[in-house]
Amino acid sequence: MVFVANVNVTIKDVARQAGVSPSTVSRVIADHPRISPDTKEKVRAIMNELGYYPNAIARSLVNQTSNGIGVIRARLTEENFANPFFPAVIQGISSVAYKHRLSLVLSTSKTFQQEDEECLDLLRQRRVDGVILLASHREDQLIPRLRKDGFPFVLIGRYEGQEEINWVNNDNIEDAKTAVRYLLDKGHRRIACLDGDPRYVVSIDRLSGYKKAFIEQNLEVPVGLVEHSEFSVEGGYQATLRLLQRDPSFTALFAVDDLVAIGAMRALQERNIQVGNEVAVVGFNDTILGACVQPALTSVHVPIYELGQIAVQMLVAQLYGSGVFPHHQMLPASLIVRDSA
Repeated sequence: MVFVANVNVTIKDVARQAGVSPSTVSRVIADHPRISPDTKEKVRAIMNELGYYPNAIARSLVNQTSNGIGVIRARLTEENFANPFFPAVIQGISSVAYKHRLSLVLSTSKTFQQEDEECLDLLRQRRVDGVILLASHREDQLIPRLRKDGFPFVLIGRYEGQEEINWVNNDNIEDAKTAVRYLLDKGHRRIACLDGDPRYVVSIDRLSGYKKAFIEQNLEVPVGLVEHSEFSVEGGYQATLRLLQRDPSFTALFAVDDLVAIGAMRALQERNIQVGNEVAVVGFNDTILGACVQPALTSVHVPIYELGQIAVQMLVAQLYGSGVFPHHQMLPASLIVRDSA
């Protein structure tokens, strides 16, 4: 059966038919946690029967809410935002937002300063009720401003500042260390590292894990085998070419992202270097692309979808006080071994 909206039906009509107050109908529309599931089901059935659909704009004016959340990411390059990590985390965000009838507003800026201003504008203009930050960068100015103004937000990642904030993350230092230790345990000592954009905290953490793997086994960190790369296939390709030109002695390579690792594999294979036999390659994030290349990529599996889900749950708890949720959550990662290492 298809229900057609009836513009003549009011919230009072729904309340009268359902035998509840108009305020109860409003709470059902807002999916208030204190309204019982039976009442919600009954009221929604009456709404469908009468063809009543709430006016979202009018409701936002009354409640002073937008029923939307912002998803914030600085798009420093086109390739950067094309990384499969971001569609996966946004899918996780969407799955929980949908259950709470929250719309998503995606903001992508070309500079950190634009990112800050656009995020604050979304909140000040009440276009969103809160925001999820998809990354933290060094000397972050946005997070202190969000805290100062009292805006609800959750960070996916680690924040370098001293303020107490809500965040969900995996332990990038320990997870990178696990990946490099795996290579060390296989006998590799000349292990190169393709680090990411040094402006991002995640790049710093994964490089730190690479170094700690050597230090904790009383080994010297290889000199001259760290190369910065954009988070893209082309970035990994170019960084590997620079490494090969400078010092081709490495027998293994750790890349801080799968796209970077795939670019590295292409550079090696073009020079007839057998990936997995002559040079082992390990990536990070375990995105869908890693299992599709040849040889299949060994990578650190990060629960990307779950990061997005938990971030929304944390934000909803801030916005609506719907249950008790921890301020911090660290999700476990694991190394998925395939043919590249």
